[in-house]
Amino acid sequence: MRSEKHHKGWNEIKTNDSWALFKIMGEFVNGFEKMSKIGPCISVFGSARTKEEGKYYKLAVEISKSIAEAGYGVITGGGPGIMEAGNKGANLAGGTSVGLNIDLPFEQHDNPYIDADKSLDFDYFFVRKVMFVKYSQGFVVMPGGFGTLDELFEAITLIQTNKIGKFPIILVGSDFWTGLLDWIKNIMLKEGNISPDDLNLIQIVDTPEEVIDIIDLFYKGHTLSPNF
Repeated sequence: MRSEKHHKGWNEIKTNDSWALFKIMGEFVNGFEKMSKIGPCISVFGSARTKEEGKYYKLAVEISKSIAEAGYGVITGGGPGIMEAGNKGANLAGGTSVGLNIDLPFEQHDNPYIDADKSLDFDYFFVRKVMFVKYSQGFVVMPGGFGTLDELFEAITLIQTNKIGKFPIILVGSDFWTGLLDWIKNIMLKEGNISPDDLNLIQIVDTPEEVIDIIDLFYKGHTLSPNF
């Protein structure tokens, strides 16, 4: 018996949307329950396409190892590339290693360095991003693509609009990020689309030591807690 393909009608779409709410709620509940037990963490972002022999992969391992040694857990997107490097660094230091995995048709697969009880799976990007922001005490952003930029600018927007409290946003790799920051200064700021103070939300560094110094200095004057 041959199944005929058909375009979904408006009412059918609405029905599917209603049932999808239960799955979305389930992802939120599961995420909140598991993440609330983990404790203070730093999120490490970057490209899934970065190879193990690449300099930014190696740097992400060292940075994440330093983060774990400083007493923080490490949260990544749970996949390959920079995400794998972040979990690997935390694992090498004996620290908490969290993976927030997303179901994608390519690129994404679990890396082997996530703690067995701290691997969460998501179908929805927006639910996953809530977990990154709510339970992270800082963002360490390695070179990456559109997904990395999405996570970076969402965090900046939430802080800029006072939807969450301020926390460190650290861009690693001056060679990679300086051009973007120059564009922000010379175009966005010049056109009046952001304020000068918004530039203070971002810092560019190149070493693990600089990352830890920024985080430690910030939390000498701020309390560790979920962001909302």
